[in-house]
Amino acid sequence: MEEQPTLEQDCLLPLERQFHEAARRNNIGRMKELIGMGVNIRAKNNMGRTALHWASGAGHEQAVRLLLEYEVSVDDKDKFGMNALLLSAWFGHLRILQLLVNSGAKINCEDKNGLNILHCAAQRGHVHVLEFIMEDLEDVHLDRIDKLDRTAFHLAAAHGQLDTLDFLIGFGCDHGIKDKEGNTALHLAAKNGHSSVLQRIIELGLDLEEKNGEGLTALHTATEGGHLDCVQLLIQAGSKVNAQTQKQMNCLHYAALHGFDDIAQALIDAGISVDAANHQNASPIHTAVLNNFPSVVRLLIEAEIDLDVTDNRQQTPLHIAAENARQDIAEMILLAGVNLNLTDKQGKTSLDVAARGNHISLVDMIIKADRFYKWEQDNLRTDSDSWAVKPLTFKQDHGVETQHIRSVMWCLATKYLKHNDWKKLAHHWKFTDAHIRAIEQQWAESIRKKANADSSSSKKCTMM
Repeated sequence: MEEQPTLEQDCLLPLERQFHEAARRNNIGRMKELIGMGVNIRAKNNMGRTALHWASGAGHEQAVRLLLEYEVSVDDKDKFGMNALLLSAWFGHLRILQLLVNSGAKINCEDKNGLNILHCAAQRGHVHVLEFIMEDLEDVHLDRIDKLDRTAFHLAAAHGQLDTLDFLIGFGCDHGIKDKEGNTALHLAAKNGHSSVLQRIIELGLDLEEKNGEGLTALHTATEGGHLDCVQLLIQAGSKVNAQTQKQMNCLHYAALHGFDDIAQALIDAGISVDAANHQNASPIHTAVLNNFPSVVRLLIEAEIDLDVTDNRQQTPLHIAAENARQDIAEMILLAGVNLNLTDKQGKTSLDVAARGNHISLVDMIIKADRFYKWEQDNLRTDSDSWAVKPLTFKQDHGVETQHIRSVMWCLATKYLKHNDWKKLAHHWKFTDAHIRAIEQQWAESIRKKANADSSSSKKCTMM
């Protein structure tokens, strides 16, 4: 429903369209003039709306009174099931609602979503309308549900209407009703980031560990929605940070899934299990790597997670980084130190996976890391104080200091070495067979792509 009713293009006759516009603008003189010309005052546009819909939605008492004098139907619904009474409640026009009720409008009407006048007023925060409904009307059930099984209390919570919430609480509404998805008002306030409403509901003493149909607590929904203030509020109120959903996901999985590093930090500070496995045996680090959120990965590494943990495919976080060409994330993981010999269900190491995907930079990084780990192990074993720690990176070297040696090596490889001589040199420098296979695979793939490109260019020339 729009903030204010707007006039759509439709197939009304010219005079009927003018009559609708006059009602929307409260132009009583023009309305009377058109009535005198015989206009159909009950005409509906292509949305099913009459002049009474426009006048009621806009809050024009004079126009509504004029239409009621001519005994227009007060209960006509548009294509959304909204009638004049529901529109007046939605937009908070109390005087219009009173006029319609006094003219015989059905107070228990609903739109196509099952919203009644109480739902409409509660969702929009019109307390003065709610007061009239509850104090002056009969047969209005406070906990009536819509087609999503949501009460006015649900809707007030979901839309952050604190005054409405207090009003409904004062009238004794049921706080714990669940909607069709199993959400309580607590879930909905947390999901939509309404911290003041959430605080009020917490004060009512609702069970913070109540789960919805998917097994999510309010802390899960606050995390999934990215609402740090609500997350902190629930943690302070005593929510269990390690609660798991039906898919065995804790809140850190959701923070990792969406890249909410501030929430991830709050959860880590609250003592959440950083290595918890979901139904696919994936930990939050797997999720963060897969969805390419380096800031979350960094936080998890700083929290000293197990970087060699494997999921259902026996893939480590580095396998996933290699498979999806996550170069910056791979750098973080490699610098933190991992076991490069771990294989997935296909028997592939992270180096194999990078080579298979033709991710040249990642292949280079993993080989560098592997050689550095071995060098570091040897040097630390012999003399841990014999070398000074420098800023370390495994990414491609473009430094000025090494430009000369890189030029010499390139010249050696491309001009002087015979076929397969490079392998002898690689073995001499203690590259492993796995390193050499990966390098060879990259060269073969590069040559294949160049050949395909040349072939494609030749075909284009022939065609020309």
